[in-house]
Amino acid sequence: MTPAQQKAIDDNWASIGIDFQAAPLDLTTIFQRPNPKVLEIGFGMGVATAQIAQRLPDTDFLAIDVHGPGVGNLCKLIAEQRLSNIRVMRHDAVEVVEKMLPDNSLDGIHIFFPDPWHKKRHNKRRLIQAPFVAKLLPKLKSGGYIHLATDWQEYAEQMLAVLQSFPEQLTNTATDFAPTPDYRPETKFEARGKRLGHGVWDLVFRKK
Repeated sequence: MTPAQQKAIDDNWASIGIDFQAAPLDLTTIFQRPNPKVLEIGFGMGVATAQIAQRLPDTDFLAIDVHGPGVGNLCKLIAEQRLSNIRVMRHDAVEVVEKMLPDNSLDGIHIFFPDPWHKKRHNKRRLIQAPFVAKLLPKLKSGGYIHLATDWQEYAEQMLAVLQSFPEQLTNTATDFAPTPDYRPETKFEARGKRLGHGVWDLVFRKK
């Protein structure tokens, strides 16, 4: 973590950070308004998250990642761009979903470019599996959406199969993969991959 990233956390955490607690959050109170609430899991360095928050100023975002430099960078971006619609958590997303998010509290869930493999340090990183989706679904309101994106074709197909395994609760907004919604910006990594002929796949499902 750079000194600037650490300073951004130190200077801004009191106003934009949320510490872990084993009790449900009141997201309306945290953001001080009743606007739509979106959970963003694994925001990396936070650049895309900040851009999405700019594009959707009437939506509030709870952004979660365990990567310290990324948390610091997002805090820096929030301060520089004076974004009031993002709150940041540095904690395991699975535990946050299990213990901190009330049922029917979310209008959307974003999981962009999740790791398609297990890691020894983060044994829950392979997030897009049926058990985790089953934990997410009660948190979504009826009509709420799950938006996934990946640049691994085999993982895209596996994620599609996972979401399709909940036909009584989820409906695909496309025949299979969806056009990238306007609010999701193209990352530098994504643009470079496309220039090299690699693909990117988006999935958008809605809760019935």
